[in-house]
Amino acid sequence: MTASGDHDGRAVSVRGRTGRNNRLIGVGGIALAVGMIGLTYAAAPFYSAFCRATGYEGTPQQVKANTDAEGRRVLRVGFDANVAPGLAWRLEPEDESIRIRTGKTATVYFRVKNLSDSPTEGHATFNVTPEVSGQYFNKISCFCFMTQHLGPHESAEWPVVFFLDPALEKDPSMARVDSITLSYTMFAPPAAKPTADRGGPAG
Repeated sequence: MTASGDHDGRAVSVRGRTGRNNRLIGVGGIALAVGMIGLTYAAAPFYSAFCRATGYEGTPQQVKANTDAEGRRVLRVGFDANVAPGLAWRLEPEDESIRIRTGKTATVYFRVKNLSDSPTEGHATFNVTPEVSGQYFNKISCFCFMTQHLGPHESAEWPVVFFLDPALEKDPSMARVDSITLSYTMFAPPAAKPTADRGGPAG
């Protein structure tokens, strides 16, 4: 009886430890998944800042002023404008392209019109191609820095002030680049989620 009892006790103990371990593994897995999701959301602003700081994926730089160090090369800069579905606006550059010397500040304009009967707002995403040029494309002023508002059928002209950093002349990867394209896409803000009616039945 004693041997049998010891055997049964050890079996119960092993099963108990196994169950606890399985629960700990399960809780640990859930905590890890939640932590990864949290890190993903937390990383988004840092990733955006990283792109702006380094020009990664063709993201132009945002600066406060030009260095006034004029370079030697003259490049073509083309402009592209798009409006995503869901926003009844028209956006187009006044000039399809310009030629600009590195280090020299340029101002170009984009024409925009709200085609709807209601006041609306939009926000622009932007990039430049080829992507390697993003770190040398410096914007001083741009409508893309903030959300824009237009009244019903309102039109506007938005300036973009920028320059090309003369440092690109020392980058071997830019040696054969003689044309850069700046692209914008306007988006409507995310639709607000409808609020559920928590009121009781009438009467």
